[in-house]
Amino acid sequence: MTTTTTIADLPGLKGTELGTSDWYEITQEAVDTFADATEDHQWIHVDVERAKAESPFGGPIAHGFLTLSLLVPLATQTYTITDAVMGVNYGLNKVRFPAPVPVGSRVRATATLANVEEVAGGVQNTIAVVIEREGGDKPVCIAEWVTRAYGAPAS
Repeated sequence: MTTTTTIADLPGLKGTELGTSDWYEITQEAVDTFADATEDHQWIHVDVERAKAESPFGGPIAHGFLTLSLLVPLATQTYTITDAVMGVNYGLNKVRFPAPVPVGSRVRATATLANVEEVAGGVQNTIAVVIEREGGDKPVCIAEWVTRAYGAPAS
């Protein structure tokens, strides 16, 4: 399910589940690329053999911040604001990583519009996002994501 709306109609969707993304597979290649980009090469992420032998997770796991970075590609599958000409990340209110994401897992996000506030030229949205792992018993990431959507400038 995906919600399609306009900036003007967003306030009426407050409290509404916007949708659920497609599944996304966490590969070792993605974990290694993220490790290189962030310079976080902790062995539980990048040393497959050591992680299999020594990690309590039975193998390598994704970085928590890699999981968090998936908010954009996953949550943006859940809604479209048809008259927005630009969107920006404004911040995060709360983030938690209740469970690990083993490499090879598939994850998806469900987004709920928690709040909408008018700002100059658009709206500020607080989106409650829950990322789950296929077959997992609890979420792998829970976040309050704050974004802004801007419409075309008035002429």
